[in-house]
Amino acid sequence: MPERPSDRPPDRPYGDPSERPSGRPSPDEVRQYYAARPSPLVAATAIVLDPAGRVLVRPASYRSAAELPGGTVEDTETPEEALARELEAELGLSVPVGRLLAVDSRRPGSLGRSLITHVHLVGPLPPEQAGALRGATGRAAARWLAPEEAYEVLPARVAPRLRAALAALYAGSLAHLVDGVPQPGSPAGLDPLRRTALEHAGSFDAASHRAARPKAITAASVVFTDSAGRILLVEPSYGNSGRWNLPGGGIDSDLGETPRDAARREVREELGLDLAPGRLLAVNWAHKHGYPARIRFLYDGGVLGAAALGRIRLAPFELLRWRAVPAADLRDLVKPSLRRQIEACLRARAEGTGPLELHAGRPAEAPRKKGRKKGRKKGKR
Repeated sequence: MPERPSDRPPDRPYGDPSERPSGRPSPDEVRQYYAARPSPLVAATAIVLDPAGRVLVRPASYRSAAELPGGTVEDTETPEEALARELEAELGLSVPVGRLLAVDSRRPGSLGRSLITHVHLVGPLPPEQAGALRGATGRAAARWLAPEEAYEVLPARVAPRLRAALAALYAGSLAHLVDGVPQPGSPAGLDPLRRTALEHAGSFDAASHRAARPKAITAASVVFTDSAGRILLVEPSYGNSGRWNLPGGGIDSDLGETPRDAARREVREELGLDLAPGRLLAVNWAHKHGYPARIRFLYDGGVLGAAALGRIRLAPFELLRWRAVPAADLRDLVKPSLRRQIEACLRARAEGTGPLELHAGRPAEAPRKKGRKKGRKKGKR
């Protein structure tokens, strides 16, 4: 069939299938069943991930092509409720349905009904749960595939939906699709080259232009040292254990917060110290393909004496510990990019230079000034 939702029609849409040799509804009965339903059809699909970022793909129950878990929204269900029901029935998986990644509207196919598919994130599942899924192992069963492998085995109408949904996941946004194609103004999934071409052609209205523009995540951190020159680090209760960070956090720009205001608020919330940040030491830019850029403002917190250190009160449920460490110990405690940022800030503070422009902790290359090459001038003899 040219187009079907990722579910299957009920086993008994009309009559008793046991009265027929095949035990299954005929094609005409399937068409009648869907033709009698309100338009449009609504379905919900899951992007189920394991810790390695692989996608769960299962064989179809009524066709040879592979499919993503999910099904049609029935009766008074919400898409989330329908998807939870289908995951339990198909895979024995009982977990919360995660955030909406994409909405795909498909024009009527042979069944005469348009289809709206909601695509939700499920997982990443813990390793033991991922391996214990009903039907997730064995021959002709559901498989965990890398995204590129999943694109190859899924039908042509489903693979673009998966690609756009994963782009929305990594960008922290939402994809707006029609027939699997990201629309102009879609916050995620739109190819950067196509976005640029649409911008240059003046094809965006103001709202679509804002929605389609690349986004960045901003944060503010503070570099404190003690009287011995050691750097104050905190250990978050989230993320990878054993990884330390500078005091600070995200900038609430949607509330009108400035980087400097965010730095002061974060120090107050995390350490219990209400201290105005000093001068800006550096701005760091970091980028990973497929993800929003990350911008960090790093401020000088100055030297904390014994009295100030004694007043530190860590935010419960957010931070586990704090410590002051020599610069030589940073390599074993923080990520390489953050170590380079801290070292650059310490140099700027000691030398009175900055603010520095850093890319992943490294000084950005300034454009070289154009000028005449040095050498002996030619003259008249």
